[in-house]
Amino acid sequence: MNKFALLFFGIVVIGCNNEVKDKRTENFPKSRIVIDDLPKKENVWVYIMAGQSNMAGRGFVEAKDTVSNNRILTINKGGEAIFAKEPIHFYEPTMTGLDVGMSFAREMILNIPDSVSVLLLPTAVGGSSINQWIENKEHRGVQLFSNYQEKIKLGKKYGVVKGILWHQGESDTNSEEDIDNYRNNLGVLFSKFRKEVGVANLPIVIGELGSYSNNPEGWTRINNEIYKYSEIDTLVKVVSTKDLIDKGDNLHFNSKSLRILGRRYAAKVIQK
Repeated sequence: MNKFALLFFGIVVIGCNNEVKDKRTENFPKSRIVIDDLPKKENVWVYIMAGQSNMAGRGFVEAKDTVSNNRILTINKGGEAIFAKEPIHFYEPTMTGLDVGMSFAREMILNIPDSVSVLLLPTAVGGSSINQWIENKEHRGVQLFSNYQEKIKLGKKYGVVKGILWHQGESDTNSEEDIDNYRNNLGVLFSKFRKEVGVANLPIVIGELGSYSNNPEGWTRINNEIYKYSEIDTLVKVVSTKDLIDKGDNLHFNSKSLRILGRRYAAKVIQK
């Protein structure tokens, strides 16, 4: 604290100059490098990150999460390709944090040809329901499905869309009707997702809701609907989260769990 005093018209004003630090953002990268020379499109595998807050990222970003790799790419707000660093998402700047993106991509590049890069496209928005995605509602300033469409266009511009990472459902757990309709809604939304990409057999990986909720019955029922849907749609794989923990709010995975979750998403993508 730097104290100072000013004499102004005979009045002494005593104040202080405080440097306010936001712990949440203290390790956020100070710069993002735009890529001028991208790999050939066929050597850029694109993965869409979609859903709500546990995909958008609410974990604490540590310095190690901002170490980039020349084979891991994402985009900035302007749609320019950049070398990826956490946080990947940028729609909710007062809340966003660590997501599964970098841990997913780091695991992927260990298991795909050295000539291939991974491009992560963020589309997740916290608090969004599946109906809002289906109906293209605006949520927290983002037109959900229209934004997805825009990112698919970018994905096709830069590379080849290879799959979707989906984590959502917490917002649908408080309504009996929403829970009952969740399995059918997954089918409706995923059909729209695949149609937009133009790939009828596009793989989709879904993460379970966590096991730490204050509404365990609702979250368990959503997870049951996810598994029932995966039995119908054989192109869908489900990632277990039963052993992962929250960051103390009974809602969001902590950073360690998010890194594990990202690697599990990758394992499902790689799995034959």
